[in-house]
Amino acid sequence: MYLGIDLGTSEVKVLLLDDHHQVVGSAGAPLTISRPQPRWSEQNPADWWQATCAAIGQLQAGFAQQLGTVRAIGLSGQMHGAVVLDKHDQVLRPAILWNDMRSADECRVLTERAPALHQIAGNLAMPGFTAPKLLWLARHEPDLFAQIRTVLLPKDYLRWLLTGNKVSDPSDAAGTLWLDVARRDWSEELLAATGLTRAHMPALVEGSAVSGVLKPELAAQWGMAEGVVVAGGGGDNAASAVGMGATEPGDGFISLGTSGVLFVVNDRYRPNPASAVHAFCHALPGRWHQMSVILSAASSLRWLCSLLGTDEATLLDEVAALPAEARERAPLFLPYLSGERTPHNDPYAQGVLHGLTHDTNRAMLGYAVLEGVAFALQDGLDALRSAGTDVDTLSLTGGGARSAIWAQLIADVLDLRIVTHHGGEAGGALGAARLAWLAAGGRTAEVCIKPAISAEYLPDPAKRDVLTKRLQQYRAIYTRSTFRF
Repeated sequence: MYLGIDLGTSEVKVLLLDDHHQVVGSAGAPLTISRPQPRWSEQNPADWWQATCAAIGQLQAGFAQQLGTVRAIGLSGQMHGAVVLDKHDQVLRPAILWNDMRSADECRVLTERAPALHQIAGNLAMPGFTAPKLLWLARHEPDLFAQIRTVLLPKDYLRWLLTGNKVSDPSDAAGTLWLDVARRDWSEELLAATGLTRAHMPALVEGSAVSGVLKPELAAQWGMAEGVVVAGGGGDNAASAVGMGATEPGDGFISLGTSGVLFVVNDRYRPNPASAVHAFCHALPGRWHQMSVILSAASSLRWLCSLLGTDEATLLDEVAALPAEARERAPLFLPYLSGERTPHNDPYAQGVLHGLTHDTNRAMLGYAVLEGVAFALQDGLDALRSAGTDVDTLSLTGGGARSAIWAQLIADVLDLRIVTHHGGEAGGALGAARLAWLAAGGRTAEVCIKPAISAEYLPDPAKRDVLTKRLQQYRAIYTRSTFRF
């Protein structure tokens, strides 16, 4: 057995995978986000550990025997979060998350201090990345900044508690703006621009390599054998790629989680920061990837359901029953609830529902949200194409992959073949388990296979004209919208 642990924004997921590629068991424990001020987003790292232990406890209740045969553990996690430790390895403050927008001014400072930033890191300075967060701490919490001895990414904080080792991997580290992405190593120049050195950073190992061994007391507590190795793991999207078998150049997928990601594998480092496209390391050695990111995807649907006092399944059923003419009259939705990355790089962008009338019902609002996220993904696809990357088929993964109507709408908007896979909703947890398998000696060709296709969605040419017109209107709303709170 191989155990995958995925530290997401809304929950910690754990998954048991056997050596026949069967998911034997899974469990999850929820997380909440603290927003103490507008545009802030934080979590307490202690909550991550508590949720991890709770999720593994659920596995113990149903799969104790299988847990006893685990050979390796893999990690996947939300990227960019800043966990800062003092000289006693105590957490100094809540972790600032990937969707926190407070450090826009620090992005400009970082770009000025590090003229080679775009070349080395392969990305624009954006508030979501880790380095601007540390500049914000230096400016606004200088006494705390002076106490920092270690900076860890979220999943690597879990690793430290699991093994006692401070280690990261290139795929996650690429999202800090401190990594020389081509060399897959820390950049002293970029670290210095934020007042840090290599001594503040964890060691780096590839995602499929061994990063440490599970502490004996945890192995005993969880009913595992001693000597269980912990893989380097990966950032959530790179780990999801391993789970989807997206390991060769041209392979790609869309992840519909809290955020929305369009991910395509490359055989070399191909930066194009001018289009707000991310160029990161893959979780497997010798591979890179390009990625467009929208900050609110499935979280937009959760937001609307909370607002309307309904659940996602009910609302999606109502959307599915909408006639075509009602969809054409539905409002237009800009899903910029947390600002936006690709293609705007605008932390001040705001969500918009445009075109409300007395005839608007909640099913039309639901459709507008699904469509708005699909339009945002189209903007991301256009950015990738401008960076020289193109695809004809994309896998769909994450929680949003459960919705057939959303999958079909994405196929229609992007004019691409979209496929879903058995177990595709497992996302990073499955990839983490596969990385554990590789760390225990598995071969990439045998471990990183593509899961069986469960459904295929082909674009409907009859919908193209209407969607193209609505996409143009959607884009015009952002262009004309200048009001900001």
